[in-house]
Order: sequence, then C-alpha cells, then structure tokens
Amino acid sequence: MKMKVETKFLKLKTSGNTDIIDITSEIQHFLSESGLEEGTVTVSAIGSTASVTTCEFEPGLVKDLKALFEELIPANRHYCHDEAWHDGNGHSHLRASLVGPSKTFIFSDGKLCLGTWQQIIFIDFDARPRQRKIVFQFSGR
Repeated sequence: MKMKVETKFLKLKTSGNTDIIDITSEIQHFLSESGLEEGTVTVSAIGSTASVTTCEFEPGLVKDLKALFEELIPANRHYCHDEAWHDGNGHSHLRASLVGPSKTFIFSDGKLCLGTWQQIIFIDFDARPRQRKIVFQFSGR
C-alpha cells in the first residue's frame, strides 16, 4: 500500500514571553480530516524563537515550565545576540534551541498515541507578541 503525505499549517497569535499553548486538538482535527489511520506526524514550529514539546497541560505545570526557563535562561541578563539586533530576545533563541523546533508523534487507528495526561504544546519564547505558524506533516496510510 502506498504511503500518503499531507501537510497542514496552523496560525496562532501569541503573547510571547514563554506563551505555552496546547495544540493537541488541532493536530487531532487535521489527522481526522486526512483520513490516515497509521503513521507519524511531525509537528514543527516555524521560527527560531519557538518550540514544540509535550507536557501535562495544566495551570500549575505551565507556571512551573515558565519558572524553569526563567531560572535556566533568565530574560534580564546580557546576551551577545542582543548586541547584533538590539531586539532583546537573545534568551528567546537560547530557550528555543534547548527545547528544539519539532517533534514526531505516532498515530494509530486515526488517533494520536499520547498518554492520558500528555498534550502537545507550542511555546513562543520571543520577547513580544507574535503571529506564529506551525507546520504538521502527516505520513502514513
């Protein structure tokens, strides 16, 4: 049986500053529309100050994640990148590099294979609100 590849895009308005958004339902919606039953989906943030990962998307953990990134890579310290563009987002690039721009997920029987408390999240690390674009590439049958 021939494999099918389908690409979809999602646009989001974010508030920046480690804005964390659950995108699981949007991915599942596109998967259902595709008619694919078995395969993988790669979810990729377009841009160098955003990331994709998973977590239990609940208010306490969202706060914990924001606090963790602030502890690891504080927004208020000097970064050499800021000297190049004077845009104050050196920390944003470092945070996004740490998490990474994309993840691949398995689906079976037309449903994402995720744990009960596991959601796919998009994180906008930039220092300002943004219009963002995420790409989903489904491969399967």
